[in-house]
Amino acid sequence: MDTYTDHLKSLTDSVRLTRRGFAVTSLAAGFAAAVSPVAKATITTDAEGLDAGEIKIPVKDGTAPGYRARPAKGTHFPTVLVIQEVFGVHEHIRDLCRRLAKLGYYAIATELYARQGDVSKLTDINDIIKIVAQVPNEQVMSDLDASVAFAKSEGANTEKLGVTGFCWGGGKTWIYTAHNQKVKAGVAWYGPLVPRPGIGAGVSPVDVAGDIKGRVLGLYGGKDTGITEENRNQMLAALKGDGDTKSKIVVFPDAQHGFNADYRPSYNEAAAKDGWAQMLAWFKAHGVA
Repeated sequence: MDTYTDHLKSLTDSVRLTRRGFAVTSLAAGFAAAVSPVAKATITTDAEGLDAGEIKIPVKDGTAPGYRARPAKGTHFPTVLVIQEVFGVHEHIRDLCRRLAKLGYYAIATELYARQGDVSKLTDINDIIKIVAQVPNEQVMSDLDASVAFAKSEGANTEKLGVTGFCWGGGKTWIYTAHNQKVKAGVAWYGPLVPRPGIGAGVSPVDVAGDIKGRVLGLYGGKDTGITEENRNQMLAALKGDGDTKSKIVVFPDAQHGFNADYRPSYNEAAAKDGWAQMLAWFKAHGVA
């Protein structure tokens, strides 16, 4: 194919992308509609001393919105990817980024459903799941790679790279750690471990256990009816079967799914605080500090 033809194809692809566009071009304010009303226990972290706000992240086929928080002074901060729960990058995820930034991290959360749809205004979880089921794993991995590149372009230290995710993002934390061998540590909060019918096919954490290599800490609730003891044992068996004796799954017996979500009834303060402390210790022990 000659140069002119290549150029013409590039222009055609560009027009096709422009016509298709992204379903989400900016983050919605506040919490996702599906979680209203917000609980009184909700934690609000201010941005004092931080450089925090919405960003535009160049991805493979366009630009995705995201949120970034880092200390206002200094540079070369260790990097933590924060992977959204099923409700997208709403206020809770942004607050978690600010909490990490207050501790000296560069924290970045990319809206990973940007092409498929805006879940922030949906009130029915079944409608949200329909959108989530359309999100290919390859797209998620590529967008997270782009998030790392964006962080590096802003002077973050991506050699000290950690990842943490919640709910849907907890499952992707296991998978992204396997995908990107430069991730030093992952912390997965109550993320699915095995294939789940109705929430899309494709890769699940149990499928990539051989590539995790002792880098992931999983935090789970003993009363989580969606992620059972059997699921956790399947994941542990897969890890050990591939010689991984360092990755861990910690179970909080009295906690439900979503126990770190302080804006929801599932919040368990004791488990959330313990899990947060274990996450920070895991990051430090693996060189993300």
